[in-house]
Amino acid sequence: MEFFTLVTCVAIAVFILKLSEERRRIALLGSHLGQFQIEKLMETLTDGYLRALGEKEPERRDQVWNQLASSELKLCEQFTRFVAGFTKVDEVDARVSKLPIAVPFATKFFPGITFDMRKALAVHAQGILHVVENSAQRTPKDKAFTMSAELFLMQHSCHWFCKSKAVASARMLVRHKTSHEQLIASVSPETRAAYTALVSR
Repeated sequence: MEFFTLVTCVAIAVFILKLSEERRRIALLGSHLGQFQIEKLMETLTDGYLRALGEKEPERRDQVWNQLASSELKLCEQFTRFVAGFTKVDEVDARVSKLPIAVPFATKFFPGITFDMRKALAVHAQGILHVVENSAQRTPKDKAFTMSAELFLMQHSCHWFCKSKAVASARMLVRHKTSHEQLIASVSPETRAAYTALVSR
């Protein structure tokens, strides 16, 4: 009986510590994101892409693509500023555990199995910018597909930072019916290479 009581107490302590760490990370990321309209712009773009792809008339479709161009540029500008602000976060606070589940103090006790969120956000910023600039000359449809993947992978990184890799991946499946592996496969080759090199164990 004493053993089960001890296990219960330990489990409760771990849960409290994990919750406290998650709240701290959410507050940290939120303090930087809250200065911008990044989430609103992401929603505008992803909804707009679906609307454009659903248009049957070429003229109307082109009109929607043109309208979305300004939102893409605005998102790039705001995300670049967000990343610049986040670079000021201390390295210890920017660490993200590569473990699949959240373990309290893992980033402090096991820094060798972490990645730097500041670097991850820089990878996402570069990837988003390259897609918007469209140096690869993708068709509007392919550009929209790649851009959506870039945005969702960035969102996955934010959830991973705040919670854990497992939680972030589960949210992607629920909200976008897309696995983490599918996101990695769908972003640009440059993003895929830089991201994989950063987060792989």
